[in-house]
Amino acid sequence: MPSPKNHLIGLLLVLTASGASAETLEDAWNSAINNNHQIKSAKADTSASEQQLQSAQGQRLPDLNVSSGYTQFSETPAAKAQIAGQSAQFNTAQAGSVKAQAIASVPIFTSGRISHNIDAAEASLQAVQSNETTSVLNIKMQVAEAYITVLRMDSALQVAQSHVDTLDLHMKDVNNLFDQGMVARNDVLAANVELANARQLVVQANNQLDIAKAHYNRLLDRNLADEVKLAHQFPESPQGTLNDLSGNALKQRPELVTLAQQIESLDQQAQSVKAGLLPQVAVNGGYQYQENRYQAFEGMWMANVGVDWKIFDGSSGHRSDAITRQAIALKEQRDDLSSMIGLQVRQAWLDIQETQKRIAVTQQAIAQADENLKVTTDRYQQGLSTNTDLLKAEDLRKTMHDNFNNANYDSTLATLHLRRALGIL
Repeated sequence: MPSPKNHLIGLLLVLTASGASAETLEDAWNSAINNNHQIKSAKADTSASEQQLQSAQGQRLPDLNVSSGYTQFSETPAAKAQIAGQSAQFNTAQAGSVKAQAIASVPIFTSGRISHNIDAAEASLQAVQSNETTSVLNIKMQVAEAYITVLRMDSALQVAQSHVDTLDLHMKDVNNLFDQGMVARNDVLAANVELANARQLVVQANNQLDIAKAHYNRLLDRNLADEVKLAHQFPESPQGTLNDLSGNALKQRPELVTLAQQIESLDQQAQSVKAGLLPQVAVNGGYQYQENRYQAFEGMWMANVGVDWKIFDGSSGHRSDAITRQAIALKEQRDDLSSMIGLQVRQAWLDIQETQKRIAVTQQAIAQADENLKVTTDRYQQGLSTNTDLLKAEDLRKTMHDNFNNANYDSTLATLHLRRALGIL
């Protein structure tokens, strides 16, 4: 009987040989970032924030207003006067006339209202950019999990198929021994049942693999039925002590940067609202035209300096306080997130330690389970072991291979979770 271990080694060699044409995790990430709708939405938010910043900066530029209109009175405007004791009346304007003006206004002092608005928009843009980075990391983590799930299900299918192959060979041995009258019919029935059960496990594994591939294709915005061929290539695990990794996470996580910039934006908005209660100085100038044949100059240039100071405003103070309290709420969220990040790093780090130990244990157990099956098969063929002993040995071998595969993929997933917790996926 060919060794199941050799069967799996051959499978890995085939996968390695075809790895050059298989899609890597990096390829999958690039495809997802280019096609995923959540990423496109985050990029659109960033573009909107850039426009908001330009809008805030535009408040420093001159405003130019051009207006025109035609007015028709029911009577010709006139004035009465007493000249040499006689009443006199003369027209002062036309009954119908055109009025037009072009006025430019430039703020020269706003008590910090505009500068705080610009600072708030800049902080908001940085927050949105960090949020876009977070969206990319989240999508990459989802893709990585789906990627590993496909590989895990594919490995499970190969183990299930090797289980069928082993039981199929055993079924032939049982039939031969039964034909020779060396075993009871009960052995034939038991082997048939185990083989049927193994085949239905292959059907289940195939179904789970198809579902995993469809989920993977959806994340990459592909047809759900597209063929999926993946390479066994993954990023290395970050090095360092748990304390070092936790400290790095607090420095690198974009979620913390997003909250910090949102807090800064709110603080600047509150300052801008307060500054609106202080003096606002602007220079106005332009050209005015009033059609009036009774007037010496119909068109005139003008300039003035205006000061606007709200001595009392019943809403601005409350609006500023409301914004300040929103910033306080975000500070509490930031502190909570910092604690959560520490937990995420610790959990992923511990998972890596656990899975590495599981790999070492299951790797040894695989060799022992394979040898146990080989010995039990030889003993059964010689009539020294029972059919039950052999089926139990094969179940144990399958379980060890499943455990080994799961330990490997759990370790890879833990490494990716740690990198995500550090913000460097």
